[in-house]
Amino acid sequence: MKRDVSSRIVLTVTETADLVFAIAVSSLYRATESFTATLDGEPVDVSELPDAHGGRLHRIRSGPGELVVSYTASIDGEAAPLQTGETELLIYRRPSRYAESDSLAPTAAAEFSAAPDAASVLTSVAAWVGTQLAYVSGSSLPTDGAIRTLLNRQGVCRDYAHLCVALLRASGIPARVVAVYAPGLSPMDFHAVAEGWVDGAWRAVDATTLAPRSTLVRIATGRDASDTAFLNVLSGRADIASMQVGAVADVLPDDDLTRLVSLA
Repeated sequence: MKRDVSSRIVLTVTETADLVFAIAVSSLYRATESFTATLDGEPVDVSELPDAHGGRLHRIRSGPGELVVSYTASIDGEAAPLQTGETELLIYRRPSRYAESDSLAPTAAAEFSAAPDAASVLTSVAAWVGTQLAYVSGSSLPTDGAIRTLLNRQGVCRDYAHLCVALLRASGIPARVVAVYAPGLSPMDFHAVAEGWVDGAWRAVDATTLAPRSTLVRIATGRDASDTAFLNVLSGRADIASMQVGAVADVLPDDDLTRLVSLA
């Protein structure tokens, strides 16, 4: 499968800022790509840093002005599976800032304790979250976690992913959030899904069902949105003036939600 992805982010920098972008695809892919950054039309220095699970961060120290960051990549084929150790599985069973699995343990026990195996829990959690929440753009705050999402009964992709991750962890299944490019997504944007450790592999679930899982392209992987945000402003002041995201695939298959799917 061939996939082409892109993003263009325009920031208005009003105070000298230290910025970290997570918009490049995982280093595990074979990709032809380009990453450029300009400040008021002039190139600026970009440093690349390795992140967990093949992720890559790009750090820019920018003065005031209009900062334009553009990324394109063409991915042909699949990537090798991610290697996973016992310590990592322990980390992804713990509560985290946006996935409060300890507080949601009673909910998980009431809803999913009758599931016969981990695969059934995985699909049941995704289906339950999909029916409990309404997808409403702009309905949540960047500080909202899984509990607030469940109380509000609405959210966007990251909120769906956080609730899935929290319920999976509360059910004893290691789980994490993945930021992806998502061919077929409408409206197009950066997307977030959940992964659960089932039958010796990471299996993706997307309770929004807005894009086929087999086409997703991994960007960043971590405990929750605190590890996978496309932009972190470490210091200074920078506001998003505009943003465009693109993702297309030469094949856009149907997604059988009962099937276990592993992201490349």
